[in-house]
Amino acid sequence: MLVSGHARFTSEDLEELSDLVATAWSSAADADWSVAAGSLTWSCQSTADHAVDCVYSPAFFLASRRTDAYPEVGVDLMLGDAATPALLVESLGIATRILIALVGATDPAVRAVIFRRPEILVAPPHDFLPRAAMELVLHAHDVCVGLGVPFEPPAALCLRLREHTRPWPMWTLAWHGLDQTDDPWADLLRGSGRQRQ
Repeated sequence: MLVSGHARFTSEDLEELSDLVATAWSSAADADWSVAAGSLTWSCQSTADHAVDCVYSPAFFLASRRTDAYPEVGVDLMLGDAATPALLVESLGIATRILIALVGATDPAVRAVIFRRPEILVAPPHDFLPRAAMELVLHAHDVCVGLGVPFEPPAALCLRLREHTRPWPMWTLAWHGLDQTDDPWADLLRGSGRQRQ
């Protein structure tokens, strides 16, 4: 997985994204989180819980150093029925700090499984930041659509996320392809089969 240095999604980007999501979710703490998250069949509560788990999971993938499969432990840290908005926001902050710290402390030469479908794909530490961010930003969008809360991540952040993940298999194998327009947030949404609020 290659990405040019100027287009790399960074730990600062993930931290900013995590803060934006936390702010958006907190603003809707009193809303009905049992409603559907955007076009998904999952509730906003379940989708947010999954999104947070998708920030924890890459940390475990990388920490395992496994190059043959995902690790068997630490791949489901969901809160389940206990997932209140406040706990989801707290857990998101914890997950973000863990992943950022781990990536920063890991030798850049280390490789670990980052995707297992359609085949095992290994990556260096810096790729695990956008791995978490892609799930987080898209599912945060779903939750915010369901809750009726505005969510518009910065264009520069979306540009780095789009360009960093451009070579990744999900865009061509699982999703709809990735445009390269002057609106990178719209490109990410369209590429994943979503629409802007």
